Amino acid sequence: MDALTFLKEQYSPLRLAVIDSDGFPIVCSLWYIVDGEQILCASHASAKIIRVLKNNPHCAFDVSVNNLPYCGVRGKAIATLAKDSNGLVLTKLIDRYVGDSQPSLKKWLLSRSADEYVIKLETKTLSSWDYGDRMQGS
Repeated sequence: MDALTFLKEQYSPLRLAVIDSDGFPIVCSLWYIVDGEQILCASHASAKIIRVLKNNPHCAFDVSVNNLPYCGVRGKAIATLAKDSNGLVLTKLIDRYVGDSQPSLKKWLLSRSADEYVIKLETKTLSSWDYGDRMQGS
């Protein structure tokens, strides 16, 4: 399976790695959707990940499964931030990850959409990995 197909079909959160102002990496788990060649996430304006990306848009990411056989996609990207005041991306993320299963969470998240940012990841490298073959028979 190619990397973009895997990303479209996988529902594990994306782990976004960035470099904080102290020079150390931090990792943030985010919901994501694939839109063409771009990966889109969202986060509130008050979130640390937004502050860090404003200072340094270079990042890396990983989406992988937690069950055997282990497989996933990783890459490097440049993040751009855009206001999502209407909650368009946020709504798609909620629909993908929560659906109608938690109406109070959905309502609360959407009530904050005026201060929401879209994190657009323009991938620079993208690779997939699959340990299925080597794990067969173990």
